[in-house]
Amino acid sequence: MAFPKRKNIQQGVRQQLVIVGSKNPVKINCTDGGFHQAMQASFLVEGLNVDAGISKQPTGDNETLKGATNRAVNSKAIFPEADYWVGIEGGVDTINGEMHAFAWVVIINREGKVGKAKTACFILPEAISQLIEGGMELGEADDKVFQRENSKQESGAVGILTQGAIDRKEYYQQAVVLALIPFINETLF
Repeated sequence: MAFPKRKNIQQGVRQQLVIVGSKNPVKINCTDGGFHQAMQASFLVEGLNVDAGISKQPTGDNETLKGATNRAVNSKAIFPEADYWVGIEGGVDTINGEMHAFAWVVIINREGKVGKAKTACFILPEAISQLIEGGMELGEADDKVFQRENSKQESGAVGILTQGAIDRKEYYQQAVVLALIPFINETLF
């Protein structure tokens, strides 16, 4: 796998390579934004298509977290030369009869340290919930209900439902920063 060469930013300082377990531009951009927001270093962030090893639309915290973990671990197996590997997986869960959407972020570094964070969750409209219960993925359900194309690589359900107040990149980026806590506070973890 060939990615662009890392640059030496200052004498003796090189960019750290971050591999995201997805080619989805939203996941790559939120990772790039989160790393640059939280850490004082230079990063080159690249996406890689990897298998999450779970169902197409994960349900519940356990399956969604497993998908994010698998994406990070599988990225490391395919491209072990990186400094960090990131898995981001969106999921849904039904609580008290209402379907909620959320995502998990898992970050692994070269030393094997792991950071994890979950996004905020929000309630999905009944029309979308019914399509998901019928076997459709959230992004596909969004596209059908809101007559869009490929919304999961753009604003996503969160962007559509908040009318742009929070887009998918911003929504995921906060969780990326939170998953970086063990790396920002190395002596505490």
